[in-house]
Amino acid sequence: MLLPHADKASLKTVLVVDDTRENLTVIGQLLRAHYHVRVANSGPRALEVVLTDPVPDIILLDVMMPGMDGYAVLDALKKSPQTREIPVIFVTALDAVADEERGLMAGAVDYVAKPIKPAVLLARVRTHLELKAARDWLADQNAYLDAEVQRRMAENELIKDFSLHALATLAEKRDNETGNHLHRTQAYIEALMDYLKDQPRFMEALGQPHQRQQIAKAAPLHDIGKVGIPDAILLKPGKLTPEEFEVMKTHARIGADAIQEAMQSVLQIGGAHGRSALSAHGELALHFLETARQIAAGHHEKWDGSGYPAGLAGDAIPLPARLMAIADVFDALISRRHYKRAFQTEDAVSIIREGRGKHFDPDITDAFLALVPQFTAIAERFSDHADVPPHKD
Repeated sequence: MLLPHADKASLKTVLVVDDTRENLTVIGQLLRAHYHVRVANSGPRALEVVLTDPVPDIILLDVMMPGMDGYAVLDALKKSPQTREIPVIFVTALDAVADEERGLMAGAVDYVAKPIKPAVLLARVRTHLELKAARDWLADQNAYLDAEVQRRMAENELIKDFSLHALATLAEKRDNETGNHLHRTQAYIEALMDYLKDQPRFMEALGQPHQRQQIAKAAPLHDIGKVGIPDAILLKPGKLTPEEFEVMKTHARIGADAIQEAMQSVLQIGGAHGRSALSAHGELALHFLETARQIAAGHHEKWDGSGYPAGLAGDAIPLPARLMAIADVFDALISRRHYKRAFQTEDAVSIIREGRGKHFDPDITDAFLALVPQFTAIAERFSDHADVPPHKD
C-alpha cells in the first residue's frame, strides 16, 4: 500500500537492526505500511545510521549479532546524549527470563521474541512511539514552563530594581544637589567588593556573586530615611546647629525602621507559620531587606565606636554598612552640596586615609586606597553633569 507523499513526510522512523537479511526483509515489509523504515545489518552500522537524518524515533534491535551484540549497541546508545532518549525494543530468539531482564535492566523499553508475531510487534512499536510522544510533549511543556518562570522572575526582578531605585531617588531628590550619588556609591561598593572577595577575612561574606549583587542592589537605599527629615533642616544652606544635627542623624534610624516594617510584611506572607512557610522567593526578599536595613542603619557608624545611631564599633558594624561608609563619605567629599564646596580628590583621599582604623574598617580603607584611580573613573562616569549610562546588574 503506497501512502500519499504528505503522509510519508509525517511518518515516524523505525530503525531495524539485524545481521540476517531475511529478518530485515520480513520486519521491514511489516512496518513499511505504517512507518518510514531504515535498516542496519550490524551494530557498528546501526551506530552510524542513528546519527543521520531522518533520526529514528524508535529502534528494533537484535541481540545475537556477531562482533558487536545488541547489549553493546544499547550501551553505546545510552552513553550518547544524541541517542540516549531513543526507545529501543529488543527483538531476539532468546526467550529466557534472565535474557529479558538483562535487556530491560540495560535500558531497553521492551522485549519481543522471535519468531515475530506481526500484531504483537506492531502493537509494541505503536505503544512505545505513543509513550515517547507523550514524554517529548511533557519535556517540551516543562521546558516552556521553566523558560516562562525564568522570564517572569527576570521581569519581576527588573520591576523590583526600578521600584527600589525610584524609591531611593525620591529620598535623594529632596536633597536636590546629590545628582548621581546613588549610581556612584553603588559602583564604588561593587569595586570594593570585587577587590576584597578573595581575601580570607571577606571570602565568606563576599565570595559568591549573589552575595555581592545583593549588597550592591541594596546600597541605593542607604539614605531612604531622609524622607523623614524636615526640609528646613535637610535643605538648610548653612551649617546645622547641634540640635538640627541631632534631628538629621535620625535619618539612619528612620530608614532602618521603615525597612524593618517591610521585613515584617514579608514574614506575614508566611502566615501563622512565619518564616518557615516562606517561599524561596520570600526568603531572598527577606535577605535583601535585611542587607538594606543594615546599610541604612549602620552607614554612619564608625570603626572606633564614635558614630551613630547605635555607637557600634569594629566588626559589630555589619560589613555592608562598613562598605557604604567609605563609599558615602568619599562621594560626599568630592561632591558639591548646597552647604559645602567639593573637595579635590587628593584631599578626599587624605581624609579617608586619616580615618583608617578610626572612622573606617582598616582593610576596607586599604582596598579603597588601592582603588583610587577606579573610584575617580567612576566619579567621572557618573558625574552630576553627565547622562547616566545603564548600570550593570
